[in-house]
Amino acid sequence: MDRWSLNGKVALVTGASGGLGAHFAHVLANAGAEVIIGARREDVLRGIAASIVSGCGRCTTLALDVSDSASIAAAAPALENVDILVNNAGIVRDGPALNHAEADWDAVIDTNLKGMFLMSQAAACAMKARGKGGAIINIASILGLRQAGGVVSYAVSKSGAIQMTKALALEWARFGIRVNALAPGYLDTELNRSFWESEAGKAMLKRIPQRRLGALEDLDGPLLLLASDLSSYMTGSVITVDGGHLVSSL
Repeated sequence: MDRWSLNGKVALVTGASGGLGAHFAHVLANAGAEVIIGARREDVLRGIAASIVSGCGRCTTLALDVSDSASIAAAAPALENVDILVNNAGIVRDGPALNHAEADWDAVIDTNLKGMFLMSQAAACAMKARGKGGAIINIASILGLRQAGGVVSYAVSKSGAIQMTKALALEWARFGIRVNALAPGYLDTELNRSFWESEAGKAMLKRIPQRRLGALEDLDGPLLLLASDLSSYMTGSVITVDGGHLVSSL
């Protein structure tokens, strides 16, 4: 069997109602996985699932709020056969740290960090009980490894996600559960395109060694590597996909 293939695997993607999550769901389905897409906006999920199915993929939807432990508990039956978990759900609240509201801090940490842990824990319990192991892929960010202004809670959450990836990898390796992280750099999306066309955006772009933004497709290879058997001897790893941004000169 092609070691890139995900045939016979079940993958759950959180935060799959748009952006990276929806893209990841399509990539995994195209590789042969049966995909479960989870998010709060079920109406949007149904449209994404229909798109995957129309392309001959297999996809079902799951109402899921990762910041709510009761929602995760209700989703437990859907986790029973999951081989691959992509912890993608995340939010950002930007602005100066001096004015960062407690409610905004809680929302970011609860979604990006606590939610990632609770989903990983629930999936790992199911994987351990099944005895077949599995792969957990945590979507981090280069902001978990290097700092930028105005995103304190987001940066803290992504730094925590990277440390959690390593801690869980250590504990769960004995069960055949691999836990790795994918840390994207700046990506070209509809939401941020106007910024990159501004003078500030153009100046930041010059600091990326490859002198370009990443495309969603630039994450496909690393995602499939971590989801497939090709990474069977990788756990606790953090793969950065950033055009060399982290190694740029000060």
